[in-house]
Amino acid sequence: MTSGIIGLGNMGGRIGRRIRDEGLPVIGYDLDPEQADAAGIELADSVAEVAAGSRVVFLSLPDSTAVEQVVLGEGGLLENARARQVVVDLSTAAPSSSVKIHAALARREVAFVDAGISGGAAAAEQGTLTIMAGGSREALEVVAPFLATFSARVYHMGAPGSGHAAKLLNNFLNATSLAATAEVMVAAKQSGLDLAQFLDVVNHSSGVSFATLNRFPRIIEGDYLEGGLTNALMAKDVRLYLEHVQEIGTPSLTGAACLGVFELAGALGYGDQISNRVVDAIGDIAGGVRVQQEARANQ
Repeated sequence: MTSGIIGLGNMGGRIGRRIRDEGLPVIGYDLDPEQADAAGIELADSVAEVAAGSRVVFLSLPDSTAVEQVVLGEGGLLENARARQVVVDLSTAAPSSSVKIHAALARREVAFVDAGISGGAAAAEQGTLTIMAGGSREALEVVAPFLATFSARVYHMGAPGSGHAAKLLNNFLNATSLAATAEVMVAAKQSGLDLAQFLDVVNHSSGVSFATLNRFPRIIEGDYLEGGLTNALMAKDVRLYLEHVQEIGTPSLTGAACLGVFELAGALGYGDQISNRVVDAIGDIAGGVRVQQEARANQ
């Protein structure tokens, strides 16, 4: 089987290289020539060329608007699809949009898998992403050899849209733990605590989270783990979560506050920087606090 990947940015480029490095055929396409060149895989000239040359087409795009344009727009996948193709959307997208795309492609006998991914750039590089997939099991089995090149775990979540729903719920927990931990670390610094020791306490107590285990031990040493999700994209994901829970009737009592933290980061100039730098945005309004200085002072 041949594969194509549309969107060769931070995640798509890494995923494309993983597929290539495992010896599976892959071509790629991106509107940005620099991203396309950096991906290091064979390039197509258009979405139509990717569709013509691939049994499996992966999408790694910024949002549902971009996904709908690539799939449903003029010159897109729907116009150029062939029966028995499988389209796998690795983007963080609105579940309702994914359901619409699934129905449109099904009329052309093309399968659609909404496959939320988690783990960030490092996991993509190492081939250890977690995948939450919605759609048919049969389609998931077809693409399994490709998924195995860049993921360690694949969960079939159920009907179309369920993969992207799971991704949004997971990303909201990710966002809230990062925002809350960033606030607490600034408070810990202002409280005069040794931050490395404080993290050790938290990681053996009830406040433990992915942020305290994996992010802040590096951040307090000055390593922000560059290359991951930006503050602007984190804010976008939280907005998608809020839209989704409104559609399904679940109240969100913490969502607005979480969104406000990442919007603050954007307003202070950190929008295009990794979301871990939200701690600097909070530090700015706390009078210029930088948590990594504590670790350096104790070395």
